Amino acid sequence: MKLTITTNVSVDGVMQGLGGSDEDRRGGFERGGWALPLFYDEVETYLCEVYQRADAFLFGRRTYEIFAGSWGAMEDPSTSPIAAALNSRPKYVASTTLTDPGWADTTVLSGDFVAAIRELKAKPGGELQVHGSGDLVRRLLADGLVDEMILLTYPVIVGQGTRLFPAAGRDTALELVDSRGTSSGVTIQVYRPSGSPRYATSTPAR
Repeated sequence: MKLTITTNVSVDGVMQGLGGSDEDRRGGFERGGWALPLFYDEVETYLCEVYQRADAFLFGRRTYEIFAGSWGAMEDPSTSPIAAALNSRPKYVASTTLTDPGWADTTVLSGDFVAAIRELKAKPGGELQVHGSGDLVRRLLADGLVDEMILLTYPVIVGQGTRLFPAAGRDTALELVDSRGTSSGVTIQVYRPSGSPRYATSTPAR
């Protein structure tokens, strides 16, 4: 399976608490819900199509619990393409602390989850999708496990909160394979990791 990452970020790279004011208040975060007012039309349609492509989902514990408490708690998941996909396909959680997942068809990867993810990727199928799960995404990128990354960038500067990429981490060159804008100002970029970036070795002559 191809491992793909889909992440909603602000212009300043924040991914924390996009869905609601109380979704994730870690670190005193008080600006939750910044994405929902712009989540309509092409953005919603595009993400529904992305979720429908998934053969399985992979989460970090925090994102898994947020999704389980919202998408997993819907009385009739068939009313939403996203909920239908999440509730009908296998879910994997990379966690050493989650012992009793309440969401059906969930497997906890509690040991060497990097090796377990490599085994999942080796299986036939379409996409193993990661949504949110910032800590996990950074680990997957560092270990070279990401095949494709979709960034939905919202036209807002949040000004605080957890960023997708840390101040120090692995450098990676990206190949842009698709780019589009939406009526709400959200831009969608699809990237594939392509090795290490090239760096200038001398100052260009003027």
